[in-house]
Amino acid sequence: MSHMPQDQAAMQPTLPPTNPPLPTPGGGSKRPAWMVPTLAAALVVLVAAAGVGAFLLWGPEDSGGGDPPVARTSGTGTASPAATGASVDVCAMLPKDEADRLVPGATVARQSRENDYTINFSCNWTNNRISYGEYWRSREIDVKIDQHKGEGTKTGRAMAQNSYEADYRGGKYRETAKPELKPDEKEYISPVKDIPNVGDGAFAQYTWRRAGKILWYAYGTAYARVGDMTIEVKYQAGQQRKDARILSNETAQAVTEENAIREVSGLIVHFAKGVSEWQRQHPDMLAQADPTPTATASAPPTPTAAPTPSPTVLASFPAECAAITDTALKLVPDAETRARGTQAGDDNQTECRWLNKNLPGGEGTIKIRSALITVHRFTDRAGAEDVGAAKEFYATDRGRAKGTAESSIGPITWGKLTDVKGLGDEAFKQYIQHRGGDVVASSGSYVIRKGSMVIVVDYSGHQRPEKAETNAPNVKMMPEKEGLEGALTLAKAYLNTLSSGG
Repeated sequence: MSHMPQDQAAMQPTLPPTNPPLPTPGGGSKRPAWMVPTLAAALVVLVAAAGVGAFLLWGPEDSGGGDPPVARTSGTGTASPAATGASVDVCAMLPKDEADRLVPGATVARQSRENDYTINFSCNWTNNRISYGEYWRSREIDVKIDQHKGEGTKTGRAMAQNSYEADYRGGKYRETAKPELKPDEKEYISPVKDIPNVGDGAFAQYTWRRAGKILWYAYGTAYARVGDMTIEVKYQAGQQRKDARILSNETAQAVTEENAIREVSGLIVHFAKGVSEWQRQHPDMLAQADPTPTATASAPPTPTAAPTPSPTVLASFPAECAAITDTALKLVPDAETRARGTQAGDDNQTECRWLNKNLPGGEGTIKIRSALITVHRFTDRAGAEDVGAAKEFYATDRGRAKGTAESSIGPITWGKLTDVKGLGDEAFKQYIQHRGGDVVASSGSYVIRKGSMVIVVDYSGHQRPEKAETNAPNVKMMPEKEGLEGALTLAKAYLNTLSSGG
């Protein structure tokens, strides 16, 4: 029998950046319809500089505990049904609270169709981007229910039993099979676990696979037969840190065998009950596929972001900004100042800026210099400092920055991201050049988390001939060394002011 890889034993739940093809017992591979490709979507998010990787971790505290309930159903269909009846609403068979627990904020899609041998119904619950602290989580439930038609002297029930037995034999084969794997591939398939007192037979199995730098995944599958219907349930889940490198398996974690088997063993009960009830209400009847196959979101999709609040110009400079003005003026002589504030949910933002667009840069040249400090202060509903929200914001911001580090997209070029010790609780720095818009400029940036605050410090500028436009091709970027040193000077001054209560 195969043995679970040692690294999996310490892992909790995961979903890969792109869903992989599943190996078949014959050594080939196929991509089941339930595993929707997400790589294209990941690339779109990458271009949007919003980070990628949807991964999840959970344990008994949010997955439920104890043994799942079981249901005994007698099944129907001693003969092939002759009449046709209602559709089978797979989505309605899963209680809403259970769906919300396993796949919060899911988009739900249903489909049905008829072929020569079966009438097929399915439902899929998916959320591939769940924000959870410093992680992106991803969860998916996919359920297929097939009603089998009679063939010759065989009833639909007999055909369903043949299908179930084939699935069971396939599971037993996979638990001991040793497929040919490439050097960078690993696979573990658990022994078949029978699920007692569910329908006319049920079992579950766990699959764990690693391939290359991206395809890391694990999931549980449960099968059951109830009368002339077979049921297949898959549950896949995963997580990855928000600051992980885009399109990599860095920090990816996989759902454990114990959790996956427990969840699909509980899920199969709901659908066995639902099928049994449908058969009780429609005895000896073939189900009716929907006239037009559907794949619509019947549950609320991922919430749409609210409009970004407009910043308000503050009547006076915040005290902590006023306290470091002398330092700022050394970086931006004769600066114009501006302070703005914004409230966005639990994020109370303050922005202080020092700007001079007409600094002498030597004979025949002009310089622009700007110093900007943006502070995000996070509080909970009771108004208390929310360190967790600040950690999540910082991790998300770092993940985006890391995803674009040492690359260019359009007019923007990002430099190397470097973590910095000794500034607040955690910090990183990066040099960025922007050649689009009305002003061409570069910036040295530090992002710092201190308790429930995230502080972003930017020191930006350029140099150009006196008569040149601010976005002319001969504009020279402020050097990286000057940008990062200026931002660091301002950041240290601001942190010292916070420490002294000034």
